[in-house]
Amino acid sequence: MLLEIAFKKGLTPPYFLQYLRQNKPDLKRNPMKSEHLIIPVKARTSLKKRDTKKLRKDNLVPAIVYGPGQTNQAISLDIRQAEKFSKKSYENKIFTFKSEDKNLNGRKVIKKDMTVHLLNRRPLHLDFFSLDMTRAIRVHVEIRFEGKPKGVREEGGIFSSTLRSVEIECLPADIPAFLTVDVNHLALNENLHVSDLKVPENVKLMTKKERTLCTVSETKEETTDTQETQEASDTPSDATTPTPSKEEKAK
Repeated sequence: MLLEIAFKKGLTPPYFLQYLRQNKPDLKRNPMKSEHLIIPVKARTSLKKRDTKKLRKDNLVPAIVYGPGQTNQAISLDIRQAEKFSKKSYENKIFTFKSEDKNLNGRKVIKKDMTVHLLNRRPLHLDFFSLDMTRAIRVHVEIRFEGKPKGVREEGGIFSSTLRSVEIECLPADIPAFLTVDVNHLALNENLHVSDLKVPENVKLMTKKERTLCTVSETKEETTDTQETQEASDTPSDATTPTPSKEEKAK
C-alpha cells in the first residue's frame, strides 16, 4: 500500500517519508466494525476420547459452538486456521462458518475460549459463541493508551496502567476492535478512570466507571527520599534530647 502511494505520487524515499509525516495515514487503526472472516468447519458426530485424539493426529482441532436458544454442536476445524485465529488480533472478530452441514453453514460466531497445550502452545480445543446479529452481547475490549503523560515527560514520574480491558455491551456488528484514551495531559499523581473513556453512542460501558484505568506516580527513589526526610524531621535532634541529672544516673 505504501509503495503504491509512493509510485503514484512519484516520490523518492526522503520525500516519501516527509509526505508520511505530514499526512500520517492511519494504516493500523479502525476501531469500529471488525472485518468478517470465513472459517471452514465440519460437524462432529462422535465425542469419544479416541475419536478426539484421532482428530488431533489428523491436524484437526475439536471445538464446540453454542448460543441462546440453540443446541450445542460439536465441530472440528483445521489446526492452521485455529492457530491463525488464536492470535490476540482476532479477539472479538466475527467469523462466518463455511460447512456442508446446513445447520452450521453461514452461522456467525465469535471465539469465546481456547485451550492450548502447556508446552507447545498448540490449540487443543475452541469454544465459539453463536451470534444473533440483532441482539446485544457483552464482550471485553482492549484499551490502548495514546501519548506520553506530562508527568513522565516533565516531572520524572512513572506511568502505570491498572486496566487493560473493559466490558462493553452492544450489537455484534458494532463491537470496537479497541478503545483509546489520550494520556498526554496526565500530570504527576493524577489518574484516569473508566468514566474518562469515550465510547460510541451505540456502545454501553459495563465496567464500573469509578475504576482506575491508569496513573502517573512518583519514582521509588523520590518516595524513599520523601519518607526519610519526614522521618528525620519527626526524630528529636541531640540538641533537644534531655540530659539525665546526676541523681537519675545514680539511680
